[in-house]
Amino acid sequence: MRPAIALGRAYVGDSPYWKRQLNQNNFESLGLGGKLLRALNDVGYEQPTPIQARAIPTLLEGRDLLGVAQTGTGKTAAFALPVLQRLDDANQRAQSKRPRALVLAPTRELAMQIAEEFATYGRYTKLRHAVVFGGVGQRPQVNALRKGVDVLVATPGRLLDLAGQGHLDLSAVSVLVLDEADRLLDMGFVRDVKRIVSQTPNTRQSLLFSATMPKEVVSLAQEMLKDPVRVDVSPKQMTLREVDQRVVMVNNADKRDVLRHLLHDDDVSRAIVFTRTKHGANRLAKQLGNDGIVAEAIHGNKSQGARQRALANFKNGDAWVLVATDIAARGIDIDGVSHVFNYELPHEPESYVHRIGRTARAGATGVAWSLVDPSERGRLRAVERLIKHTPREVVVELPDRELATIQRMDPQPESRQGPDNQRPRRSSSQGRSNGNRAGGRRPRRRTRRRAA
Repeated sequence: MRPAIALGRAYVGDSPYWKRQLNQNNFESLGLGGKLLRALNDVGYEQPTPIQARAIPTLLEGRDLLGVAQTGTGKTAAFALPVLQRLDDANQRAQSKRPRALVLAPTRELAMQIAEEFATYGRYTKLRHAVVFGGVGQRPQVNALRKGVDVLVATPGRLLDLAGQGHLDLSAVSVLVLDEADRLLDMGFVRDVKRIVSQTPNTRQSLLFSATMPKEVVSLAQEMLKDPVRVDVSPKQMTLREVDQRVVMVNNADKRDVLRHLLHDDDVSRAIVFTRTKHGANRLAKQLGNDGIVAEAIHGNKSQGARQRALANFKNGDAWVLVATDIAARGIDIDGVSHVFNYELPHEPESYVHRIGRTARAGATGVAWSLVDPSERGRLRAVERLIKHTPREVVVELPDRELATIQRMDPQPESRQGPDNQRPRRSSSQGRSNGNRAGGRRPRRRTRRRAA
């Protein structure tokens, strides 16, 4: 029998409320009902993570919550389980076009992942869920909303489109969740998020989760949360404990050779390689393929179908390297990633934390390599200041030649020449087909004169 919990307050007396506060070593002690416990048992969940142990009882009481946590900490279950419990206890039927709970996510991949977890945890309830996002036809999404859904997971753009067309009414939302709030704001969704929040009832329960807390997120939290409980699992400290961070100082022209050498290490079983640009991700994945390394590329310009196929191939092992922009640094939960490679350091140091957080998940260990050109020294220093840690610098010697360390090299961002004023050697496998010299300069187009 489920412990007696009322939204907004907890019954004490002969209820096990106080016992739960002293013993939170299992999900039953958190106040979850039998249907959810049965689903958790099916997937082998035995002990709650720190954020689950602290967030679930608070949310079952009906309190607003501000959670500081990155993916991999179990935060999806931390909000999905109490949301499902609340909706199931209410025993109400979802009305057409009027969802009872709304979860906002910044990307299509994260929205799909959250929806899958709601389906897993709620398999023994009669609650219905749907997921809406752009890049695909809206008719199946409209049909699902028309039938009535209890939990709606959505990206902001498509959600507002459907609401503007009259396919969606947010006036019945009793629980609103913002996941990856800092990423939502980074992607320019701040106005959309505020418009969505304004369309929900003031009596709603609100949850906001963010991996970082810049001033924009703090301002948004102050606007939408009422006397929230803050749960902070210190993601940066966790990252430092779990990930072996290494730096290789190397010219841009030599990065591909170094990456190929590191990927062939026997310890690398599944790796994500991060680039700064979409074009760079495509080019590098193609080059790795030419080198005999099965790689997939994923970024914002890929169609939804292509992105899903790339992730599926990476998850099932058909491809063991995923080349990605920062769209995959947040919200993509892939187990078994042994190594992360920063082929290029990110513009924002916070993205470094999210990138290397793709490895060392669920208690495992992981390795994060950063290939740093002299022009990226400033970005490396910014990362070190943020994480309050200096990654270990490693000198890599390639089989065919010794890679010169640049500890004493004069950093000149615009220079295209290597050490000793020699132009960097172009790899034999990097032909003219890619249209770029080793130093990054596009060759002149030659035109053939017609005979007179």
